[in-house]
Amino acid sequence: MKTVDLSIVIPIYNEAAGLQALFARLYPALDKLASDLNIHYELIMIDDGSRDNSPSILREQFNQRPDVTRIILLAVNAGQHMAIKAGFERTRGSIVVTLDADLQNPPEEIYKLLAKMREGYDYVGGYRRERNDTAFRKYASRILNRIRERTTRIHMRDQGCMLRSYSRPIVDAINHSNEVNLYIPALAFIYARRPTDVEVEHEERAAGESKYPLSKLIRLNFDLMTGFSLMPLQFFSMLGMATAGISTAAFIFLAIRRMLYGADADGVFTLFSFTFMLLGVVLFGMGLLGEYIGRIYQQVQSRPRYLINAVLEQLD
Repeated sequence: MKTVDLSIVIPIYNEAAGLQALFARLYPALDKLASDLNIHYELIMIDDGSRDNSPSILREQFNQRPDVTRIILLAVNAGQHMAIKAGFERTRGSIVVTLDADLQNPPEEIYKLLAKMREGYDYVGGYRRERNDTAFRKYASRILNRIRERTTRIHMRDQGCMLRSYSRPIVDAINHSNEVNLYIPALAFIYARRPTDVEVEHEERAAGESKYPLSKLIRLNFDLMTGFSLMPLQFFSMLGMATAGISTAAFIFLAIRRMLYGADADGVFTLFSFTFMLLGVVLFGMGLLGEYIGRIYQQVQSRPRYLINAVLEQLD
């Protein structure tokens, strides 16, 4: 098989409106990079069960550049990171770079990641210099990042930036990981021996709309906390002990007060509010415990995480 030095993996979901703009910048950037560094590259684009005409556009593009282009068409939507994993499992490069299809991370910035990899780093994450997002989205992401850093040992300067490069050993390790809720940048950080970050440009989305609204970002961070740390369970264990201690002290105080001053009905509503607060804590803790149990249930089912409909590639 042809030797490949660099693999570019791009997940695509309902990006038909911006694919031509992506191709117009992506191929010239990669061709120039290959010429400057004297390397061979492959481009793997994974359609994640798009409902628009993205698959047909990808087929047309494969016919134009079959020498470097490989297309994977998933039968149903599996999620961004499962789509990336489907691409990872078919990469041949010693370095693998992930990139979003919306052009918010310019393909011309890939050279920065490769320069860092040549310094001896095995995992390089991009962080956006100036985010072209709304102020609300910026602050919400910042808060969620802080929560994730406090509950896990994963430290990523910009977890929302998918312009990242991975060494071959890390990609192989990720390919052997079978978590139900897969988050590839976090796994790479765990497996990396020498990770680092590099500043990259950030542009406005070329076309279409974001696939990560605030609700999905919150869910992603919740998956990160419960998928990479036991701290939420440990926190509720400590909260339970603290609540039990406070409740015991309150009971003793009320009992002594009753013996000294007799029955007092004025504190009934305070007692009710305290009871409802405890009930809310218990219900939230049960939900958190259910989240962990649900992950175990999904894991033991051992169902395929994605289904491939077709693969377009030129045989060497």
